[in-house]
Amino acid sequence: MVAVAVWLRYCFVMGVEPSGDDIDRLVGDLLTNPATARDVAQRLERRLRSEPLRRFERIWQVSASQAATMFGVSRQAYAKWSTAMPADRLVAVALLDETTQMLLDRLKVDRIPAAVRRPSEMLDGQSLLELAQQRRFDDLRDAVRSMFDISRVQP
Repeated sequence: MVAVAVWLRYCFVMGVEPSGDDIDRLVGDLLTNPATARDVAQRLERRLRSEPLRRFERIWQVSASQAATMFGVSRQAYAKWSTAMPADRLVAVALLDETTQMLLDRLKVDRIPAAVRRPSEMLDGQSLLELAQQRRFDDLRDAVRSMFDISRVQP
């Protein structure tokens, strides 16, 4: 099992798509040891739940402390979200992740930090980052959608 797991990790790091046979071997190995399978499933779930927050921090170039402030919680409480995301925050995190994905789809990643900090006339002189700081995640998503809506300018 270790060899297959190492191979899959290599594929992930190198950006290579693992074969279906590799994945089937790993699943087969996991099924022979239910305790290991449960542990892997729990770790994957934790990683998948915290990934949108880490991606937001990385792409928008905000610290964990700044992100915590945007959600109205302490830095310590925010850090715990990597293991247990509160149900009442899932919608806000999903909206923020959707917004981040729209930005990634439309801008070069190195341009995003400046773009989210730039005041916009469409937002009455506010920036996207300021909308996030005000916890207006619905407005934030809608603003990005509107900013990049090319049907507004097409004849």
